[in-house]
Amino acid sequence: MRRLRRIPLSRRSHITGFQALSVSRAVQHESALERDFVMLTTFRDAAAQIISQPITFAFRDDEAPRRYTPDYLVHWSDGRSELIEVKYRADLHANWRQLRPAFAVARTWAREHHARFRIATDRGIRCPMLQNARRLLPLRTAPLDDEIADEVRAAARSLSQPTFGELAAMLPRDRASVLGVLWRMIARADLRADLTVPLGFHTRLALP
Repeated sequence: MRRLRRIPLSRRSHITGFQALSVSRAVQHESALERDFVMLTTFRDAAAQIISQPITFAFRDDEAPRRYTPDYLVHWSDGRSELIEVKYRADLHANWRQLRPAFAVARTWAREHHARFRIATDRGIRCPMLQNARRLLPLRTAPLDDEIADEVRAAARSLSQPTFGELAAMLPRDRASVLGVLWRMIARADLRADLTVPLGFHTRLALP
């Protein structure tokens, strides 16, 4: 499979670069939407393997030769694999007649390789979880005050699904330090929260 990105940039959001998955891993993107897709995927599954432009299909459409390269191949940690096309909905609708034959080829390839072909649009990518990802991903590797973290766990055990604000108010510590630990613990999944909605002081938290 070819992993170098060589196709021309789309007309939208000409932003090329690499989205860091960890200290040693990064995935290339060529648009803001692709960057957001990689960030969201990493946030949902830190162990997911994301391959940029994994394969190019050569096929014929009405006897004319064509080529198509999907944006990503994602191997999720639960064993699923998805071949992904990242598209703005407006572009998808405007160019559907031209795109459909290419997507059909990709869907056939995915089925034959025990995978699924999926189109990821701005509607699904730019959701509240993406906002949480932007805030929490950098905190996954940030230093954690273990003493305060232990106090947070003890406080969480004493309450039934406390809110973020309730836990913050229970600890007789510097407020900024407590808030920092709470955010880091959520980022590391040491505290569970509904990450599909915006986070705030009203957010219910629970121990894993």
